Amino acid sequence: MPKIVDPEARRRAVADAVFRVARRDGLENASLRNVAEEAGLAVGSVRHYFAGHSELMLFAMRELARRVESRVRGRAERLLASPSGPDRAALVEELLAEFLPLDAARHDEAVLWLAFTTAARVRPELRPRADELHAGMRELLDRVLGEGRRAGGFPEDLDVPVETLRLLALLDGLTLTAVLQPGHVTADDMRRVLRLHLRSLKGV
Repeated sequence: MPKIVDPEARRRAVADAVFRVARRDGLENASLRNVAEEAGLAVGSVRHYFAGHSELMLFAMRELARRVESRVRGRAERLLASPSGPDRAALVEELLAEFLPLDAARHDEAVLWLAFTTAARVRPELRPRADELHAGMRELLDRVLGEGRRAGGFPEDLDVPVETLRLLALLDGLTLTAVLQPGHVTADDMRRVLRLHLRSLKGV
């Protein structure tokens, strides 16, 4: 009896191979041939699931985003279920911390995300997806700050659009430093900076 292959599981396995190659050798070396070899497949097998290299890269970007969004969604749901109360500040911090490379898994995600967004600068087919995900993160930060203001966690005169941009810059800057200069910033450093920033928004 022929072996039954789950197409979606196979596509995700190939995406995992893209991630391994990109982390080890750089995204520019994640060719169809190199990815197929990493996945233990023939190039023809990879082409069976992806029409070409661009489709593979777009799928890998979506898969990376899906994994991050799945984790962040759980934090967001817990925060929305607690619109006020003493635990809200901790829930906000934990939600935002999901965007920082605080452990090996999140560090790998940050490395990959920077690789994809950098590639999107010169690869038009990747640009819309990169823009969409960036906009989604900005929208989430805007919502967290806006609802925090309405719940009384932040001052009523908090300029949410400006503070959203400032928070986005903070998260991006910490992530970039942690990826490019890992010896200069620790997970504790990043948590401390995030916590102090959130406290400053309260005027504390």
